[in-house]
Amino acid sequence: MNTQDQPFNVEGNRSILTRTFGVNQEALVSVRQVHGTDILVIDEPNEDYSHFLSVESDAIITNQPGVMIGICVADCVPILLCDPRNRVVAAVHAGWQGTAAKLVAKTVAGMGSLFGSDPKELQAAIGPSIGKCCYEVDAPVRQAFLQNGMPWNSFAEARGEGTWLLDMAAANRDLLLTAGVPAAGIQVSDMCVCCRKDLFFSYRRDSGDTGRQMGFIMLTPP
Repeated sequence: MNTQDQPFNVEGNRSILTRTFGVNQEALVSVRQVHGTDILVIDEPNEDYSHFLSVESDAIITNQPGVMIGICVADCVPILLCDPRNRVVAAVHAGWQGTAAKLVAKTVAGMGSLFGSDPKELQAAIGPSIGKCCYEVDAPVRQAFLQNGMPWNSFAEARGEGTWLLDMAAANRDLLLTAGVPAAGIQVSDMCVCCRKDLFFSYRRDSGDTGRQMGFIMLTPP
């Protein structure tokens, strides 16, 4: 999705993924990501999950077992959340817009208000994304972070006149910590997708002509 790849190739890859984990392809839920702050909540069984493909959202929360929720990235930060006690999971797509808008913190809050999740009990995984080594941004990005009260200097380094190197993974880790998730419950990948052409797609490295990684999570049936 969101690539120039042939639809049958995309469907084939989705089929390989679901078969590998013993899930029907219809139970793989992904959405139309728009770099916003809307969250899709799935709190009851659905006969057909395919309609969610057209829903504009950048995070998904579910308490439904056997439903694989996934977000697609090619530089942005994939974040997976799990509440093992209440059996709730979430997948978050955080580019610089979503990071500046504190989407992952909003998702943690949503898990709490909707399902009673305690941030202190959450487990979080921040997957591979573009690293600070390769992610140069300009003044509008900086301004968006500052307007939302984020400690810019904690995860950005001046590169030149009006440009900075931004560590989005570190920024999202900071958001999780501020939301109450303990440091011991957060795992952060140290791999840069832009550097590792042998393993990952990167929108910036490949000038937009690239595929997508999928970060996914699923509750197994009790």
